[in-house]
Amino acid sequence: MKLGFTAAEEEFRAECADWLADQMAGEFKDIKGISTLTAQAERRKEWEQQLAAHRWSCIGWPTRWGGRDASLAEQVIFAEEYARAGAPGRVNHIGIELAGPTILTFGSEEQKTRFLPDIAAGKTIFCQGFSEPNAGSDLASVRTKARLDGDEWVVNGQKIWTSLAHISDWIFVLSRSEEGSRGPKGLTFLMVEIDQPGIEIRPIRQINGDAEFNETFFTDARCPADSLIGAPGDGWKIAMGLLSFERGVSTLGQQMGFRNELDAIVAAAKANGAAADPLIRQRLAKAEIGLRLMRYGALRMLSNSDHGKVDGAALTYKIQWASWRRALGELAMDVLGQAGEVTENPGYEWDMLPNLFLYSRADTIYGGTNQIQRNLIAERGLGMPREPRGSA
Repeated sequence: MKLGFTAAEEEFRAECADWLADQMAGEFKDIKGISTLTAQAERRKEWEQQLAAHRWSCIGWPTRWGGRDASLAEQVIFAEEYARAGAPGRVNHIGIELAGPTILTFGSEEQKTRFLPDIAAGKTIFCQGFSEPNAGSDLASVRTKARLDGDEWVVNGQKIWTSLAHISDWIFVLSRSEEGSRGPKGLTFLMVEIDQPGIEIRPIRQINGDAEFNETFFTDARCPADSLIGAPGDGWKIAMGLLSFERGVSTLGQQMGFRNELDAIVAAAKANGAAADPLIRQRLAKAEIGLRLMRYGALRMLSNSDHGKVDGAALTYKIQWASWRRALGELAMDVLGQAGEVTENPGYEWDMLPNLFLYSRADTIYGGTNQIQRNLIAERGLGMPREPRGSA
C-alpha cells in the first residue's frame, strides 16, 4: 500500500495548490467555501469552464478528451488540494466522475466524440437517473420503461433524488426495455437530453433549506437511438461499472472536506470553551483517529483498485465514512450548544457546522443505506448466503 508521495508528486501538489489558491483569492473568491450545491449555480458553471480552460477539470482523462493523463497519485493530490483550498463543490461532479468514465469505458467512438469534450469543457452538465420511489437502494427494481420507436427511444416513468437535475443538460437513465423482465435483466442505459417537453423536474426541499435534488418525470421523453450506451439489456452491467467509479479518487478529496469540518469544530470548541469538557475532548480525539483511519483505508482501496473485482475496502468504505460523518455532525451541535440552533442568515440558510449536522443525517441513506451496505459486505465481501428475497 502506498502511503506517501514522491518528490515529483509533491511538486505537482505545489502546482495544484498555487493555482487553486490564486483562483480562490482572485477571480472566484466569491464562491470560495460554499457549502451547499445549489448556491450561485451559474457562477459555479463559470468555475467549471475555468477549470477546463487550464485542464484541471478532469485530469485523469486522456489528453485527447480534455484531461492530463494524470496518474492515480496525481488525481488524489488534486482532489485533496481542491478541498483544502476551499473550492466549491463541483456542479458537474456527475459528469466528470461518473458519466464521463462510463462513456470512456463502455461508449462508442462516436459517443466519446459527442459527449466527452463538452463534459470536460464544463459546457454539458450531467445528472443521474437511477433511484425511483420504489427502487432506491434496490436498483434492480426500476420500473421506468424505454421502448425503441424507429430511430428514437421513448422513455416513461419517474426518478427521484436526482441531484442537480434542475441545472443539468443531460441525464443518464437506467430503464427497463424488455417487457416482462425482472431484476437486473432487461435493463438499458440511455443518455437523455433534459430540455424537452417530455421531462418535468420538481424540486425536493431538504431539511437544511436547500433543494439540491429533485423528482424527475418522463412522459414520452425521447432520445436518439445512438444515445444508448452498450446494447439493449446491458444496463445493469453498465450501471455497476458506473457505481464502481463512485468510490474513486474523489474519496480523498471528500476526506479533505471532512478535515475542514473537523478543524472548524475544534476551533469552535476552543473559542466557546467547550474544549474544556473532557467528554468533548475525547469525542474530538475519536473523530481525529477515525479520519486518519479512513485515509489509510482509502489509500489501500485505491492501491488495490480493479473495477473487475470486488474489493473489501470499497464495500466497507461507504458505511465507514457515512457513520463517522453523522457522528461528526452531532459533535458539531454539541460543541455549538444553543447557539447552533439559531441563524441570522436570511432564507433558512445555515452556517457550516449546523449545515453539516442537517446534511449528514442523510449520509447513511443515500448512495446505499447502511443496511444495504451491510448486506453487500456479508454477501459479496464475506461470501455469506444471500438474504432471502420474497417473491414479488
